[in-house]
Amino acid sequence: MVDGSIDHRGEERKPLDRQQLEEAVASCREQGIRAYAVATKFSTRNPSHELRMESIIDRDADVITAGNRLSGGLNFPRRINTAYFNSAVWRIFNEFAYAVAEGICELGLDAPINVLKADGGTMTFAASRNVPVQSILSGPAASIMGIAALCEIDRDAVVLDIGGTSTDIAVFAAGSPLIEREGISLHSRPTLVRSLKTESIAVGGDSILRISSGKVTVGPDRSGPCMAAGGNRPALLDALNIAGETAFGDVEASRRGISDLALKAGSSSGEIAREAIDKAVQAITAAVRSMIDETNERPLYTVHELLHAEKIVPSRLFIIGGPAVAFSRSLSQALALETTVPKLHGVANAIGAALTRSTMDIELFADTEREVLLVPRLSVQKSIGRNYSLEDARLAAEQYLLASVEAAGAADVQVVEASTFNMMHGSRMAGRNIRVRSQIKPGLIQSYLNSVRSSC
Repeated sequence: MVDGSIDHRGEERKPLDRQQLEEAVASCREQGIRAYAVATKFSTRNPSHELRMESIIDRDADVITAGNRLSGGLNFPRRINTAYFNSAVWRIFNEFAYAVAEGICELGLDAPINVLKADGGTMTFAASRNVPVQSILSGPAASIMGIAALCEIDRDAVVLDIGGTSTDIAVFAAGSPLIEREGISLHSRPTLVRSLKTESIAVGGDSILRISSGKVTVGPDRSGPCMAAGGNRPALLDALNIAGETAFGDVEASRRGISDLALKAGSSSGEIAREAIDKAVQAITAAVRSMIDETNERPLYTVHELLHAEKIVPSRLFIIGGPAVAFSRSLSQALALETTVPKLHGVANAIGAALTRSTMDIELFADTEREVLLVPRLSVQKSIGRNYSLEDARLAAEQYLLASVEAAGAADVQVVEASTFNMMHGSRMAGRNIRVRSQIKPGLIQSYLNSVRSSC
C-alpha cells in the first residue's frame, strides 16, 4: 500500500508518496521480484498515479500490469485481482507466444495470428502478449463457439464437451450462450475477465479406473491415455469399449485392463465396465442439473447482453469431443433430452477457435466540467467542449472500438450501457458526467458457416 488518492471525479486529493513507493520497490528487488501490478482506486478517471508508479518501477520490472488499462469499470477489487493474475501468467504466456511465433516462422507461414479469449471472441497476437489473463478459460469458450458453428441452436439447450481429462458444460438460453457479465472468479477472487459461462468436472475418456472396497471409481485424475490408445492403466474409454458403446483403438488392450480390475473386484469385466460408465454418467448428469439450478437462481445474461427473464428449461443436448458418440446414448437417457452429436464432434473446439471473430469492449468517460474524455483501456485522454453530449460519446465509443479491432466481420457494435447525470454546484449546473460502454459482440465469421453447418 502506497499513500496517495484521487477522487471519483479524477481530481488528485493526496499526492503519491514517492518515498514509500521506492522503499516498496527496493524490498521487492531484494526478493528478486520482476513481475508487478499497480492499481489505484479511481485510475479509470485519472491514471496519473498509476503512470507515475509504472515509471518508477520500470527499471526493475519485466512486466507491469496497470489496472486502468484492463477496464474502465469502477470495481476496484476486481481490477486488483485481474491486474495481479495478468502479471502472474505473463511470463508463462509469453514463453508460449514466443514458441508459436517461432514455429510459424519456421513453417514459412505469413498470416495474422489471433488468440482466443474467454468471452468467445479473439484478440490479436500482439495484444495477447500484454493481456494474457484474457485467454484464461479460452478452451471451454472454443467448445461453445464450435457447437454454435456446427449446429443452429434456437432453444434452451445443454452442451457437453467430453475430453480426455474433463467434461465442460455450457447452457444456451433461447439459442444464445450465457456470459459471466461481471467477470469470472479465479481461486475465489472475482476478476474483470468476461467469460462465457461454463462448468467443468474431472470426468473424461482417460479418467483412471480403480477398485476401492470392491467398487470401481472413476478419476478424478488421468495417467496418460487409456489402454486402447497405448496407455498402461485402464481408463473410462476402455470401459466404453468393453460395454460395446464404441470400438476405439486397441480393444484387446482395453479387455486386458478391465479384466484385471474385475479380478480385483471379484466381478465380471462387463459389470465393471457398466459400473464405471454409470458412475461417469451420474457425475455428468448431476453437474448439468446443478448448473441449471444455479443458473436459474440469478439474473442471466447472454452474449447479446440481454437479460434472459425466463427460467431455462433445456430441451436439447449437444455433445462434442472425442468420446461424444460413445457417451451419447447413456447421457441422452439419463438427462431425458433429445441428443445431437455433430459429424465433426472431434474437432468442434478447433472449428470454434478458427471461426470466431475478434471482440472487445471499452468504456468511455466524459466530464464536461473538466472538459476531458477518457478511454482507459486504450490509454486515450483528450479535451472536449462543454457542450459534449451523450450522443457524441456513443459515436466516439463506436469509432474507438472499431479502430482497435483488426479482424474480418468485427462490425457488430453494441452499446451496453449509457448514462449521463448533471453535476451541480449549488443551484447551478456545472457540467455533465457521461459514461458509455460499447462492445463488439462475440460471434462467428458468417462467410465460413455454410461449409461446416451441414455437418450437424
